Amino acid sequence: MRAPEFWHSDNWASRLLEPLGSVYAWAVARRLAEAKEYRPAVPVICVGNIVTGGAGKTPVCLALVERLRARGRHPHLLTRGYGGTEVGPRAVDSVRHDATRVGDEALLLAAHAPTWVARWRPDGAVAAVEMGADILVMDDGFQNPTMVKDLSLVVVDGGYGFGNGRVMPAGPCRESIRAGLARADAVVLIGDDRAGVACGLGDLPVLRARLVPGPEAEGFRGRKVVAFAGIGRPAKFFETLEAVGADLVDAHFFPDHHPYTRAEIAELAEQAEREGALLATTAKDAVRVPSDLKPALSVLTVRLEWDTPEALDQLLDRVDSRF
Repeated sequence: MRAPEFWHSDNWASRLLEPLGSVYAWAVARRLAEAKEYRPAVPVICVGNIVTGGAGKTPVCLALVERLRARGRHPHLLTRGYGGTEVGPRAVDSVRHDATRVGDEALLLAAHAPTWVARWRPDGAVAAVEMGADILVMDDGFQNPTMVKDLSLVVVDGGYGFGNGRVMPAGPCRESIRAGLARADAVVLIGDDRAGVACGLGDLPVLRARLVPGPEAEGFRGRKVVAFAGIGRPAKFFETLEAVGADLVDAHFFPDHHPYTRAEIAELAEQAEREGALLATTAKDAVRVPSDLKPALSVLTVRLEWDTPEALDQLLDRVDSRF
């Protein structure tokens, strides 16, 4: 789905729906309180968020994998496989599997580290440990109560924050901000804090980071671009293209995890050809495009850079001390 515009601010629609948001928040809190958590044989780092949509969890997971490997660890990634049909536990194979089976995020993760899709996360944890994982990074499991987490990181987009601060359907939050932050060990704040998030976090540690365009960014400089994206907040991608010097001719918004049809890509490619432009998208979108149409795409990747990696290391040291 695409986030409604009224989720961004306080307005009559959000106030009207607030009672439903209170019921949703109560249901989430009850489910978390009554759950029986499974303790895996290895530490679990959970990367999640309080709002629905794209805050930057996948880049954070990949940056964590890189940091853990530098510390001599053998991390495996664990995900639900949102948008796919696979129940799991299943080791993701980027050659045999596609987004319709395992989901787009699982394919992106699997390109960097062993990745497991499991609707029931404890089953995925057991399988990963049997195959050599000595630490697990769980993508988007902050509200999942089935496993003990040794480190919970809440990812926040500094430009969006928590939206209007209300719980779905009145706002973008999956639970109340207060309840979510109470379970978090730290917040990963991505980009400039234009939403004023840091001032409301109290003593909770804040790991500041930023998304940096990949090496292919130079190829967009000075070029006309027709862009499309079906991610949590497509506008972030379009802004990044302009920031690297692209001449953005047109920008097409699609719902998050949208399964692209051949007709849709063909229409976009025709427009790009008429304009003498590149047809650009994100890495997450590209894996949902039919394979034979991917050569028509120019993909702009991003990676996460920590402002103070030593602050992350302090948290990881705490995890190590427990095992």
